Amino acid sequence: MNKTTRGHIAALITILIWGTTFISTKLLLVDFTPIEILFFRFLLGLLVLIIVYPKRLKLKDRKQELTFAAAGLCGICLYYLLENIALTYTMASNVGVIISIAPFFTAVLSHIFMKTEEKLKIQFFIGFAAMAGICLISFNDSKLELNPIGDILAVAAALIWSLYSLLTRKISSYGYNTVQTTRRIFTYGIVFMLPFLFVFDFNLDIQKVVKPEYALNLIYLGIGASALCFVTWNYAVKMLGAVKTSVYIYMVPVITVATSVIVLREKITWVSAIGTILTLIGLFLSESRLKIKKRGKENEYRK
Repeated sequence: MNKTTRGHIAALITILIWGTTFISTKLLLVDFTPIEILFFRFLLGLLVLIIVYPKRLKLKDRKQELTFAAAGLCGICLYYLLENIALTYTMASNVGVIISIAPFFTAVLSHIFMKTEEKLKIQFFIGFAAMAGICLISFNDSKLELNPIGDILAVAAALIWSLYSLLTRKISSYGYNTVQTTRRIFTYGIVFMLPFLFVFDFNLDIQKVVKPEYALNLIYLGIGASALCFVTWNYAVKMLGAVKTSVYIYMVPVITVATSVIVLREKITWVSAIGTILTLIGLFLSESRLKIKKRGKENEYRK
């Protein structure tokens, strides 16, 4: 199995699990605050990574520390804090679909900051315009009621995640072990999270944590969606690149909407369904245009 295939498998496994994390988080929000879920989840994930690979990471260049710190701030602290707060204002299906605009932000930021060869033609923006479906998704029932706060926070989370994708791409170029780099990112994420524990009324209530229904969801988020998935996602970025790996985020809305209907019994109206379809069409159209342009460049080089 070549590295590209391994990268695709790692990305697929990651997204299949991440697509259901909105549901676990929504269930935990009944008795936990967003910051409590975030802290317990990544603390557990960090402990698991330390047990799995205890060898300490020694950096070749101390300047690389800033990149790790930025990745921890964006991908662990800010992204999940925004996402979890968004879930308190809007439906899990909304958040799952809106987060899928991250590939668009990743492509644009990659083009600007990493000087990639993809050219953002007019077709790219036409494709993104079809993501007006996001607006339709905000109308959750026949009354077309908006959840502006939750939806805007979800968009902000998608932007933050795109920054994290570029940072992990930079980190992958350093040549370190993926588990070690993920563990360091987790450490910084938890450090940046500490001030928010006081701002958002963090409460260490062991009685809540040990309840079977909550404990299982925290274990799922901590070990599966954090320790495992961040390693597989960072590995996929290392093998495939930030833009190509981000394409897998397109699958999140489908997985999230399906599981939210089954588990949370959320109602998906025809308006939300049309919005979901338009969102996915817009994303695929935008990304396919980037790929076509890139292939054209590669063909020119071969000639």
